[in-house]
Amino acid sequence: MTTRRLVAAAARVVVKVGSSSLTSLGGGIDHGRLDALVDALAARRAAGSQVVLVSSGAIAAGLAPLGIGKRTRDLATQQAAASVGQLQLAHAYSASFARHGLTVGQVLLTADDVIRRAHYRNAQRTLVRLLSLGALPVVNENDTVATDEIRVGDNDRLAALVAHLIGADALLLLSDVDGLYDGDPRRPGAVLLPDVEDVAALAEVDVARPGASGLGSGGMATKIEAAAMAAGAGVPVLLAAAEDAALALDTAPEGPKLGTAFRAQHQRLSARRFWLRHAADVRGRLDLDAGAVAAVIERRRSLLAAGVHGVSGEFVAGDVVDLVGPYGTVVARGVIAFDAAELPALIGRRTRDLPPEYRRELVHADDLVPLRGS
Repeated sequence: MTTRRLVAAAARVVVKVGSSSLTSLGGGIDHGRLDALVDALAARRAAGSQVVLVSSGAIAAGLAPLGIGKRTRDLATQQAAASVGQLQLAHAYSASFARHGLTVGQVLLTADDVIRRAHYRNAQRTLVRLLSLGALPVVNENDTVATDEIRVGDNDRLAALVAHLIGADALLLLSDVDGLYDGDPRRPGAVLLPDVEDVAALAEVDVARPGASGLGSGGMATKIEAAAMAAGAGVPVLLAAAEDAALALDTAPEGPKLGTAFRAQHQRLSARRFWLRHAADVRGRLDLDAGAVAAVIERRRSLLAAGVHGVSGEFVAGDVVDLVGPYGTVVARGVIAFDAAELPALIGRRTRDLPPEYRRELVHADDLVPLRGS
């Protein structure tokens, strides 16, 4: 089945919408555009799909009520605007979805909720339970308390995390542009890319440019990163214009004929491996020799002490560390079985030469995800 048909047939859909598609600098929330989005989401619900909305716009929605004329870089002001805007946005969504008889639940996440394994599972249970109760979750990063050090980063990435978190069948990224182009769409000759079979092949596409509205924090580069995260974990992705939400969410069998579709890999990552690859808080690194890299990447074996020649970082058993090859490339990530202080006496030694209490893997294969050749 093609990516577009998969998007149309998806029983559980995550939809992300950006600030610039919901708000304006002068007037806060644009209720006309918000209602149009809600109408499209409600229609998809009526067609039988479960829907989770990842919505930006809290900071932008709070600027006008506070008399702030444009988005500021001051963190305290951003947090203040978010505290006002979150209420404004939640009320607007609640009232708009009520027109369709739908109940919404607000879910505010911080990086801890996707970085820490226990929190990750709690967020998963909450979202799945809301869906089972017939509610439509509206997710946003909790900008009121998030700092640069504890931010998820942007809501495109958050949407990809949520899509895998709840086992979504498709991810829709709705933006102020109508898809991915092979260059800046404002320049003559730029061509829309309707289908992307391999996200890694997009390295030459000119996407590193700021948005035009000044309201959002993301750009096309973050959307490609989010699409790569989701597609690489088995979730098909459609990038389209927010103003075309009704068409993007349509369930016609042939699938939506707009935007850019990103093909998913055939095999989904387990929740644990996805968490390790994309969401875990990395606390240190182990430097591996070539033989250990081959064992970890090619043979998918556990990491033993003999293949490690260096260690850095402050971590304890159960933390996540990067595994780095001879040329300085991170080749894998895994859960370490020892404290950092224990490792200098162990690394480089064969397992049978270690004291009996240390004769086990540094990183077990079940707690390891390759980042190259996987």
